[in-house]
Amino acid sequence: MGVSNFSPKTVLATFWLTLAAIALGLLQAVPAHALLPSTDATSDAASDPAADQAIETSPVADSDDRIAERISDIFGELPAFENVSVEVSKGVVDLSGTVPDAEAIDRAGNIAGRVAGVVTVENSLERDLSVEENLSILGKMSEFANDLVAFLPLLLVSAIVAAIIGGAGYLIAGFAGFWNWIAPNRFLADLVRSAIRFAFVIGGLVIALDMLGAGALLGAVLGGAGVIGIALGFAMRDTIENYVASLMLSLRQPFRANDHVLIDTQEGRVIRLTSRATVLMTLDGNHLRIPNSQVFKAIILNYTRNPQRRFEFELGIDADDDPRAAIALGAKVLSDLPFVLNQPEPTARVAQVGDSNIGIIFLGWVDQREADWNKSRSVAIAAVKEALEDAGFALPEPIYRLRFDGRTDPLPIGNSAQLMEQSEAAAPSPAPPPAPAPKSKQVSPDPAPSAQADDVRPESEVADMVETERQSDPDQANDLLDSNRPVE
Repeated sequence: MGVSNFSPKTVLATFWLTLAAIALGLLQAVPAHALLPSTDATSDAASDPAADQAIETSPVADSDDRIAERISDIFGELPAFENVSVEVSKGVVDLSGTVPDAEAIDRAGNIAGRVAGVVTVENSLERDLSVEENLSILGKMSEFANDLVAFLPLLLVSAIVAAIIGGAGYLIAGFAGFWNWIAPNRFLADLVRSAIRFAFVIGGLVIALDMLGAGALLGAVLGGAGVIGIALGFAMRDTIENYVASLMLSLRQPFRANDHVLIDTQEGRVIRLTSRATVLMTLDGNHLRIPNSQVFKAIILNYTRNPQRRFEFELGIDADDDPRAAIALGAKVLSDLPFVLNQPEPTARVAQVGDSNIGIIFLGWVDQREADWNKSRSVAIAAVKEALEDAGFALPEPIYRLRFDGRTDPLPIGNSAQLMEQSEAAAPSPAPPPAPAPKSKQVSPDPAPSAQADDVRPESEVADMVETERQSDPDQANDLLDSNRPVE
């Protein structure tokens, strides 16, 4: 036996040629359409329910008959498929005939595709366009009417139950005297009664819908109502804020009826507090309505709460006068006035030192139940001013000092002064003025009435107008001001 003289390179080349020949043979044996994806096959697999099932290599004997019998039995139980014919050949189901609507066509194909052993479904069903079949809607309406008639007793019972529960809520809320006794004020009592009525009505509706089997509808309605409530809450924010402020003001009342108050910059006497606004009567007799939301957030100054009220005023004396003596004199004059209280005692203090005067503030207290504040202040100013003038204190006017330079000709400065002296020396001297005639004794007029005789009684015109309106106003029942409630 001879030894082979093949080199390693020759062996390697022979190996690669052999692999290439084998691969070429395999490619020739496989059909070309098996290597490329088929669009139709993909779409059929997506639409055919039986596409996911594994297709057997050889059909089982009598399987087509069993498949046709099974599908026919299923269709026989469904009235919509009574006119459907089923044929099966080698696992392929062919459906033909008519059905009432397009939805039934797809439904029949889905049912047939779910039977075991079905390879695919050829759905040739058509919609029945006959007049007799499409007039069956009248029969459905008749069935709906019959169902409605059968449903009416349950609907009536549920409506009666809802009405009874809602009526019970209205009956309970109707005991106004009881709720007015329980609640701190009428406004809060009305809110409680409204809440009770609302809760009972909603409860009746919930029970009625549950009896009708409409729980899902109730959830949808309540969810929609919640969304609408949030939207309305943002839209009616100012109104809701006003009602909440009314509730807080009615619980913690900052003033009483006929109190003299200053709310921010609005001054007047309180007429009433309603569920929306605070009504004042201004000092000139006009009605003023302030929204409760503003009143609740405002700075309120109540002049009536404390009957003792201090007045003050400022007077100026000459810069050369003694301010301590003026303070003592003014305080004594204020203490001598009958309407000025001794406790707290009247006082005075230096407010400022100006260019030509010294400003002194005088302070005194009055009882507003016996003396009007404005009248008392006016009388006190006149009395202190008169006493200071009688004591020799000057109440100076503003003093202005002017400075002029030498270029001002009309003034006796420089050359102009010499010319004026020469003209005065040349002019004749004026005749002496005649001697004044002896003065007869003049009778001084009657002295001014004493400060003690001044009328400082409180003015009651506006207060009387407020009381008259409160007694005659038919809406007074809606007033939230209650004298039995504590004042904040």
